[in-house]
Amino acid sequence: MAGRVCVVTGANRGIGLEVARQLALAGDTVLLTARDLGQAEKAARGMGREVVPRRLDVSDQESVDTFAAGVRDSHARVDVLVNNAAIHYDTWQRAVNADLDVVREALETNLLGAWRVTQALLPLLGGGRVVNVSSEAGSLASMGAGTPAYAVSKAALNALTKMLAAELRRDRILVNAVCPGWVATDMGGPGGRPVAEGARSVLWAVDLPDGGPTGGFFRDGQPVPW
Repeated sequence: MAGRVCVVTGANRGIGLEVARQLALAGDTVLLTARDLGQAEKAARGMGREVVPRRLDVSDQESVDTFAAGVRDSHARVDVLVNNAAIHYDTWQRAVNADLDVVREALETNLLGAWRVTQALLPLLGGGRVVNVSSEAGSLASMGAGTPAYAVSKAALNALTKMLAAELRRDRILVNAVCPGWVATDMGGPGGRPVAEGARSVLWAVDLPDGGPTGGFFRDGQPVPW
């Protein structure tokens, strides 16, 4: 399945960076994106010509539109979209007294950012794969107190996943949400699983064959309760 054109958002560090690295090693062309072009260029350094750094602020419609136009002009297609960009793992908050400005910022990136990018790239996504990097924190089945901005934004992302999967099924585009697990990253903090393991969970959904599952929520290839 190598030779694909893959877009990974928020790929200058953590899970996104590892996903980009592994896709490039597999022979795919990777558009490694970050809000700051310098950060994207730094992350892509030494990863080979298959990795192309691009600026993309998923919270800014103009940035998204400019990015999509550039992809259309340079590659004419997208085979894989990994909506990985996310902010505000707000362990310091509770829903009863949450700063709603923080919640709004989380929704702007974690939900609407993925939505914007997917809409913008849809004309280029013929029979492709959309992977929304979610979290079990967004599972209603196990949701409890804490991290309200992050959890609500990921629950909303899961809902978007199901809607897009249903609407795009006839176009042979598979759309799934993936929980990479608790991963030792800047956002997740120390003590989690190695970043390569979290990335592997995402890549499982990237590499699904035609006719594979769509509209699901998975970790390590296994269903996670909604």
